[in-house]
Amino acid sequence: MFRQTLLIFLLLFIVATSNAQTADEVYDKYLDFNLARLQGEEDKATDLAEQLMKDTLKLKPGVRVNFYNSAAKLYEDGSQSVKAIELYERVIAIQPQYYVAHRALGYLYLKNIPDVDKPLDTPSTDINYLNAVKKSLPQLEKAQACDPDDNTLALIKTLYNNIGDKAGLASLNNRLEGLKRGCIDILSDE
Repeated sequence: MFRQTLLIFLLLFIVATSNAQTADEVYDKYLDFNLARLQGEEDKATDLAEQLMKDTLKLKPGVRVNFYNSAAKLYEDGSQSVKAIELYERVIAIQPQYYVAHRALGYLYLKNIPDVDKPLDTPSTDINYLNAVKKSLPQLEKAQACDPDDNTLALIKTLYNNIGDKAGLASLNNRLEGLKRGCIDILSDE
């Protein structure tokens, strides 16, 4: 009986110790990922990001959201929009007030729409255009509310006109005022 109990405790200790080491190893990869990004080693950073993706739950929540954001930016800069969008969506799910990710998503949703910033003579009925604009507008509005930018505001207004949403355009200022609350511009590891 004593041997069985001792064996069980020994096995639990080994499992607990190996999990702690695994979490440390994952965090070390996260640090290596950041170093590679800072040194401009995009290929190495991308490789480390792919490795880390499998173990993000072993990172502390604040570190995890920072990783998602950094990896999203890496993918965005590397023209991997689909991966960047997925990660920015994770960032917003965890930290909905982080307007930087909203701005990135807003522009990424529109990336494959040619001349999206050009005014149309008549409202668009193209389903791809409409879907992209409708996904993009809430993101751009949050970013605009938190960090006003003339170009973003002009794009928002053009998009509302291009989809024929006069009511949305008329209520824009009120929505922007409401979205100003709780804006976050820097993510914390805490």
